[in-house]
Order: sequence, then structure tokens, then C-alpha cells
Amino acid sequence: MRIVIGEDSALFREGLSRILSDAGHDVVATVGDAPTTVDAVLAHAPDLAVVDIRMPPGHRDDGARAAREIREVRPRQPIVLLSQHVETRHSVELVPTGGFGYLLKDRVLDVADFLDALERVAAGGSALDPEVVARLIGQRRETDRLARLTPREREVLTLMAEGRTNRGIARRLHLTERTVETHTGSIIGKLGLAASDEDHIRVLAVLAHLEARGAGAD
Repeated sequence: MRIVIGEDSALFREGLSRILSDAGHDVVATVGDAPTTVDAVLAHAPDLAVVDIRMPPGHRDDGARAAREIREVRPRQPIVLLSQHVETRHSVELVPTGGFGYLLKDRVLDVADFLDALERVAAGGSALDPEVVARLIGQRRETDRLARLTPREREVLTLMAEGRTNRGIARRLHLTERTVETHTGSIIGKLGLAASDEDHIRVLAVLAHLEARGAGAD
């Protein structure tokens, strides 16, 4: 897999590059600011772009803005955003498009899980950090459609949003796949989603309840 890394911390950038290279991936460019990240992705057309949210020149949400700019030119470009803290304001609109991930930097320490998430995104899937999902869900009012879900359905929903397959969810919650399928069908019905949304149902299930862009906070 050909990868572009956009990360302003030289130490983290090189460590990430080493992890990816050791896993057999081809890191075609490593850059340290948002504008150069956009240029590198458009120039190399990588299989995946890994981008830090807080980057120069503004050191706020420049990476998320760069991701949006990249998607305007390359709508299907797989992108994984990394962040030290949960910041969903400028990235939540990218979630339901597929080929998108949002992970906290601490997750990189679990190398196997991190690499699995990158591969899911590169293949057009999604990978949302559990803390990001918790923030999205937890900020909603009790009158929201999520209030209709049972505690178990919320557990399934969280794992769905992380990009887990039904088999993976069943293994994590010690359920049968048939039981997970039942919960998934119930979630889809309660959130008012169409069965035809199958390709991105896991992220749509989480975001269907959002009433507007920018539900997160810096």
C-alpha cells in the first residue's frame, strides 16, 4: 500500500513511517504541514493518506481542512485523521463518505489494531476511534433517536462505527453472529436508515442522529 504521511512532529512522523515500512507498506512522502500534505497527496495519488488534525500553519484544525480540500479534488481518496484529543467539528462530515478513519494517536501503540484500521480505510471502509464514537453519541439529547436503542444495541452501534464486522462484533461481545444481525437490523430500523445503505451502514448508523454539522468540540 502506498501511503502519504502528514504530521508536524518529526519524531512521531518518523516513528509512524517506520511502523508502516516494517509492515511492508511504501511510504511515498512524509511532510510536516497542511498545504504540503495536500500537494503530496495530489501529486502521488496514494492508496492512503494519514494526516494529523493539528498541523502548521495554524496548529488548530489545518489537517482536517486539508482532508476536506483533498476530497474536493479526489472524492474517493482514503484518509485517516490522527489527533491527540477528540476534535470532531471539522471532520464529522467526512465520516459517511467511506474510506475515512479518525483515530487518536494513542491507538498507534497497538500496532496490529492500527494497521488493521488503516487497511479497512484503504479498502473503502471506516475506522472510528471508540472515544470519537462516544463523544458523538454522548453529546446528543435524550430526545434523540439514539434514546430508542437498548444498552446492548448501543454497544453494537459503537463497534459498528469502529468498522468491526458482524463476526468481529460477535467475538467482542460474546454473541452469535445471528444475534448481532438481529441487533443491527433493529438499530437500522430505529434510526430510520434504508437497507440500501449497506455499504456505509456502520458510519451512517452513528451519524444519522446528528442534526447538524460540527457536533463535536475542540
